[in-house]
Amino acid sequence: MTNVLILTEIQEAMQQRYKQMLLERFPQLTINVVGHHTKVEPYIADIDVLMCFSPPMADHVVRDAPKLKWIQALGTGVDNIVDLPSLGKEVVVTNVRGIHGAPVSEATIAYMLSLARDLPRSVHAQDRSAWERRPAQLLAGKTVGILGVGLIAEYLAPLCKAFGMTVVGITGSPRPTPGFDRMVKREDLIAVAPELDFLVALIPMSAETHNIVGAKVFTAMKPTAYLVNVARGGVVDEEALVKALESGEIAGAALDVFSQEPLPTESSLWKTKGITLFPHLGGYSEGYETRAMPTLAGNMAKYLAGDLKNMINIVRSPASWQ
Repeated sequence: MTNVLILTEIQEAMQQRYKQMLLERFPQLTINVVGHHTKVEPYIADIDVLMCFSPPMADHVVRDAPKLKWIQALGTGVDNIVDLPSLGKEVVVTNVRGIHGAPVSEATIAYMLSLARDLPRSVHAQDRSAWERRPAQLLAGKTVGILGVGLIAEYLAPLCKAFGMTVVGITGSPRPTPGFDRMVKREDLIAVAPELDFLVALIPMSAETHNIVGAKVFTAMKPTAYLVNVARGGVVDEEALVKALESGEIAGAALDVFSQEPLPTESSLWKTKGITLFPHLGGYSEGYETRAMPTLAGNMAKYLAGDLKNMINIVRSPASWQ
């Protein structure tokens, strides 16, 4: 019998759909679902497989799972999974890729429009029954820099072009890509920053990219420019961002991800003027579990057949495979 634990903080109905769809395909599985890492104790000692998003993970989950053989990340990001100190050397880790282009790109466009038109101001005016009119900024004619050019960026860039924007890709491996007007190397981020009206962070989190968007970048940006982070909280130096907004180095920011999630109530980000916060909504969309299921089910079939080496989207191999 294979024991599976699904650890995710999403709505209970979505949690149960993961379980239901897996059991329809693999009725021999024993599947339990918990909504927080503090609730794993009744199941953790016996699990063979863990399915989870990276933000709610904690080291004790893998530390207390001696039988764990495979972690299936339910999203693309595997930071806070592969870097857990107690993760066993023989645990294989896979992720879900290729389904985030539409939801994250649509969220990014929405966040840029919200910043350009200061939509929160209109909501606050409505709360006061105040009729306030003002000219809106346009996306048309503006320049957006996309930091990190992967599958999501390749989906986002043509949408930005449709709004009449100039699109600059900022990447470790510049290459001609549809939708981008030009590419620059990642080490040229500070040099290109003064050109940008919007900087969109889409770069994966790693030791190399930690706080890559920091004080030097904010100083280089226009005072009228905006930051949008739909990558990982750790790629933006949040303390430097607060200082940049308070000093007027940049005009505003929309943050969908944070260095600590859920964002603590005492965080200064909640009350910093010019920041609009979204609780990691970028890829969280209706039907997500259905779009992820081909990867989950395909890898589960390989796992049950003992064919782990042919699972897709392997991001961390067991030491014995080396």
